[in-house]
Amino acid sequence: MIRRTLFAALKTHLGKKEMSFIIGPRQAGKTTLMLMLKEHLEKEGEKTVFLNLDVESDKEYFFSQLDLITKIKLELGEEKGYVFIDEIQRKENAGIFLKGIYDSNLPYKFIVSGSGSVELREKIHESLAGRKRIFELSTLTFDEFVNFRTDYRYENRLQEYFATEKKKAEKLLDEYLHFGGYPRVVLEELLVEKRKIINEIYQSYLEKDISYLLKIRKTEDFSRLVKIMAGQVGKLLNVSEVSRTLGISHKTVNDYLWYLQKTFILRKVTPYFRNIRKEITTSPRFYFYDMGLRNFAIGRFGIEKDTPDKGFLFENFVFNILREKTNDTSFHVHFWRTKDKAEVDLVLNSGSSLIPVEVKYAHYKKTSTPRSFRSFIEKYSPQRAFVVNLDFEQSLEVNRTRIIFLPYYKLLGIDLNKI
Repeated sequence: MIRRTLFAALKTHLGKKEMSFIIGPRQAGKTTLMLMLKEHLEKEGEKTVFLNLDVESDKEYFFSQLDLITKIKLELGEEKGYVFIDEIQRKENAGIFLKGIYDSNLPYKFIVSGSGSVELREKIHESLAGRKRIFELSTLTFDEFVNFRTDYRYENRLQEYFATEKKKAEKLLDEYLHFGGYPRVVLEELLVEKRKIINEIYQSYLEKDISYLLKIRKTEDFSRLVKIMAGQVGKLLNVSEVSRTLGISHKTVNDYLWYLQKTFILRKVTPYFRNIRKEITTSPRFYFYDMGLRNFAIGRFGIEKDTPDKGFLFENFVFNILREKTNDTSFHVHFWRTKDKAEVDLVLNSGSSLIPVEVKYAHYKKTSTPRSFRSFIEKYSPQRAFVVNLDFEQSLEVNRTRIIFLPYYKLLGIDLNKI
């Protein structure tokens, strides 16, 4: 069993009246996490009921609110109990449906999950305002992956492990960059089976989430767009160029990109700027939630040799770490690029604090900073700047800015609230 960091937060929230809402990519492990919570509660002597809208026999209980309440009362009685509802996105008008249940003031705690969809991310947010707390479960984080791969021997000492076992850690990093963090892919040892699993995950996504959202059965253009985006990681996106390549309208491209974000495939990053005339303000960049799915989309999943875009994959990896760390902080992640093509990979901006981050998949022997990075420092005078790399650690001062060369594993331990 792979231990998930989110389990502790969910367990703590079981005592709260509001619904615990678990969202995230298809097959990221939401159902498994819910079953773990169910098992925990039952060991504590609590009553539970588990309903899954992907299971045909469970769907009949969701024809009306009364049907569901009747079923719950049959299983739990009139006393306290815990209700697990999986794949809620299968229910039309799920937000209004759950709001009515919640407002009935029943003695039950609801734990609900669903993969991303317009219904889940938009209408449910509106309908359940003040009635739910959102918990986002991604595919395995690098911490979770390494802990599993090392049999949890260093669970509370990962920084020590990374610093001591640098070669082993880098090998794990390469595996993670290559295969990603879908639990079923990580659990499978054979490459041929890993390929089958990632293919099944992707096809399931197209057939269940995207066909449902787009109301069409043919998803060729959508799938071709995913492939294009897989080759665009960390690069500026030109929607007009993509539109011409696919032979579809600008609006359709933008709609599809929106769906890819809402279903936890892509994350959009906007540029940071202060001078609107000199800095590009319209072209975004996109990163993938999971590198394994990205590699599959571009036909590189299972290819062992290093690929020329390893640097962009590492940048995607660092972005995902920073994006997760900005939760519950005032920081937002951007990038910086001028019309003269000076650029910085990532920029953390909290309004009062600015931190440029350069990402290099490299073994440094001495400090070295790109001209664009220094240009940003000269222009904005941040207090600190990071150069995230494989294993080099040092710092230097440039115009009152402390440039910190940071191994990727040290980034994992940083608390942005304390910077």
